[in-house]
Formats: sequence, structure tokens, C-alpha cells
Amino acid sequence: MSMLRFFLLVVLAGPAVAQKNPAVPAAPSSPLKTYALRLRPGDDLRQQLTAFVQAQHMRAGAVLTCVGSLTVATLRLANQDGPTEYRGHFEIVSLVGTLSTNGSHLHLSVADSTGRTIGGHLLDGCRVYTTAEIVLGELPALEFRREPDPTFGYQELVIYPAPAPALPQPKAPSKKGISRPKK
Repeated sequence: MSMLRFFLLVVLAGPAVAQKNPAVPAAPSSPLKTYALRLRPGDDLRQQLTAFVQAQHMRAGAVLTCVGSLTVATLRLANQDGPTEYRGHFEIVSLVGTLSTNGSHLHLSVADSTGRTIGGHLLDGCRVYTTAEIVLGELPALEFRREPDPTFGYQELVIYPAPAPALPQPKAPSKKGISRPKK
């Protein structure tokens, strides 16, 4: 009986909750627009991604794939407050996460020459060694925002439908070419 009550609560209350809160409560769908990037030696991986997201006005996106190499990997490791910097030659094993002009959340895993793998939050200071080949996906029907989550106090992902594009404003007629009657 309690399982049935839980099911009815979830099924019947779900739409009501969604109407009160404009955030999308479930896994919404969106068309996908893709971008392919190649970063050059010396580029800062995170700064270049952030600059691209800002230039494209990307409200909701994700890293689809990334391969390449770094000479410096700057990460925030699990449950640590500050950055940890690694120097050497590293292969990018994985770069995953969400992208938005409202705040991105990216994790990076890299392997050294012995195959030892480390990973954590991608921070500024990760320097490309030879290349970083990146494919990004944009979800134009959505908007990602970072909002405080009361559970732990962190800024966490909240998904909203993208705002409708602004309608073009009518232009005032030009006074050039308009003749007035003479008095």
C-alpha cells in the first residue's frame, strides 16, 4: 500500500510541482548543435572553453569529447578546498561536464607517462602541450543555471527551458527622404 501511495504522489504531484517552479524537473530533450575546436600549444584549456562559451552565448552545453595533451594540469581534487598543480607530460583521458554562460562544471582526467591517472575539477592553469581536440554540444532549447543547493550549500545545476528569443523591435521611420509641406 505504501508503494502505491508513493507512486501516486510522484505521478500526480509531479506536474503540479513543475508548474510552481519553472525549473525543469525531469530529463528534458533539446536539439543538439555541435562545435569542433582545436586548441594550440600553450593555450589554457579552461580559459579557452570559457571564452568560447561566452562568445557563443551558450546557455546550455556539454563537452562531447576531448583528446590531447597537457604540460600542466591544475585540478581541485575531491573534497579539497584549493588547487593541486601537476607538471610533466599528460594525456587527456577524459574531459566531461556542463557548459553555460551562467557557470560551467568540468572534470578532467589525465594520465602520465606511467599510465597513472589523476582527475578532478578542471581549473585555470591547464596548459596544452601539443593539441586539445574538443567537440562541444549546445542544447538551444535549455538554459543551465547554478543555484544554491541547501543540501550541501554548493551552487548546483538547475535546468530551465530557454527563454524565447526576443522579437525584433520595429524601427522608427527615417526622417531622411520625408518632405514636409511648405508653409
